Amino acid sequence: MTRVQTEYQLWLQDPAVDEQTKQELLAIGSDDKEIEDRFYKDLEFGTGGLRGVIGAGTNRINVYTVGRASQGLAQYVKGTGAAEPAIVLAYDSRHMSPEFALEAALVFAGNGIKAYLFPTLHATPQLSFAVRYLKATAGVVVTASHNPPEYNGYKVYGADGGQLVPEYAEQVIAQVQSIDSFDKVKKLSQQEAEAQGLLVWLGEDVDQAYIKAVTAVSQNPDVIREISDAFRIVFTPLHGAGNVPVREVLKAVGFSQVQVVAEQELPDAQFSTVKSPNPEEREAFTLAIAQAKAWDADIIIGTDPDADRMGAVVKDTNGEYVVLTGNQSGALMVHYLLSSMKERGTLPANGVVIKTIVTSEMGAVIANHYGIPTLNTLTGFKYIGEKMSQFEKSGEHTYLIGYEESYGYLAGDYARDKDAVIASMLIAEAAAYYKKQGKTLYEVLQELYGSFGYFLEKLESRTLKGKDGVEQIGRMMEAWRTNPPVEIGGTRVTSMEDFAQGLYGLPKENVLKFKLEDGSWFCLRPSGTEPKIKFYFAVQGKTEAAATQQLNGIIQYVLTRVDG
Repeated sequence: MTRVQTEYQLWLQDPAVDEQTKQELLAIGSDDKEIEDRFYKDLEFGTGGLRGVIGAGTNRINVYTVGRASQGLAQYVKGTGAAEPAIVLAYDSRHMSPEFALEAALVFAGNGIKAYLFPTLHATPQLSFAVRYLKATAGVVVTASHNPPEYNGYKVYGADGGQLVPEYAEQVIAQVQSIDSFDKVKKLSQQEAEAQGLLVWLGEDVDQAYIKAVTAVSQNPDVIREISDAFRIVFTPLHGAGNVPVREVLKAVGFSQVQVVAEQELPDAQFSTVKSPNPEEREAFTLAIAQAKAWDADIIIGTDPDADRMGAVVKDTNGEYVVLTGNQSGALMVHYLLSSMKERGTLPANGVVIKTIVTSEMGAVIANHYGIPTLNTLTGFKYIGEKMSQFEKSGEHTYLIGYEESYGYLAGDYARDKDAVIASMLIAEAAAYYKKQGKTLYEVLQELYGSFGYFLEKLESRTLKGKDGVEQIGRMMEAWRTNPPVEIGGTRVTSMEDFAQGLYGLPKENVLKFKLEDGSWFCLRPSGTEPKIKFYFAVQGKTEAAATQQLNGIIQYVLTRVDG
């Protein structure tokens, strides 16, 4: 009997598995392909922790895989030697999010660990903040970020409020893998956990402390208040957890003209008004753009379901609304933050900006202009958070802002994960600040291009689902490793950086980055959270036309080879 068949039968026979789940499995009994996909492996920790399609099976997320993961995390936490171990939990608006969060909390309680649980949906960065604020041992947020509605996930955080980096994630995984049956998962009932003080429901004090920490990073509150009546913001939380904290923060720093997209204001696990609840995509802003046009808004802001990613839409020189890329928003915020701090005399001499290896160099060039160095990390904000915690201990650098091209940003050191709430505040503040000077954010971006060069980037991807897809992605990466290109469009490829070798002191990761003689580069990276491989492209030209031609040539070469 194969592993797949064995696991399938174990679930059907396990007395700890409820009858409804067994019926779901019996219903697919004649579909060998479906059974294989559900049981050919255990759901693994990737760049964002545990994430998968909701349903029965070892390769699905359900109360059993969540319970098992929680038991493993509990054993890991107890092994840290913490005198009074505690874990904070939060969840977003997805299907089964409250149920999974409570399940995890009751498993922690069953292991004698105090579980602090938010009673309503909360943003991922609020969880990161709360772990630090409550001095907890770890944290969990139940979310699948901007994945399709059928997904959910389980992200684990350490005592510093950052997502677990591989060294510690592997220790948790080892504990999880040691649990070979569900009856080894210890769990209390909700009533027992509350009575023993092991399930604690969090209150308003944590929320207010978070709002205070975010607004403390505001650079020009006087300017906001001065221009507030004439500055209009349209905001969409895309049915997620950003609705309350973003509005509270914008109000707290002085923005009075904020309209929320009513159709997308309330939680909706199906995200029924969008194809994907992803602020990286223009389609997600369709309703918001229509509302902004009718109201003549200055800026549109959107946050994803767990409010760790932020997208912004601004007017171009023709008055049309255009979606800024993550790289563009990041560069604008770096420029605004550093220039404001320099103007106010608060820019620290040992300041630092941190970005990922697939993020544009534009922000780094701007930071350098202000005398601030930029460090590169692997993809995933957990690596930025790790650097923040290192600098907090060593004092070597004062962290100013970190970001990644995939719309994740954090300014200030109150958390250790990307935060769409503070990004919403900063991008709106920057837009208001420049409006007072008679400029739009788009015009400021063009000025930056004129000063530092025209940086242009593009992200392409290929989705390859299931076991076959994983194998296909593996073969693709190996083909590029063993047969790298020598030149593209007449421009020599000067190097191939294989991050699986552990380059620059970074952890090993299956990423290939190719650099060309003219300074452009492209990168191949299998996603750690989705069944896809991503292709990143970046160029720097003297004009938009030159950069566009350069970029298109590289994209055409790479995708032609990929699609064969």
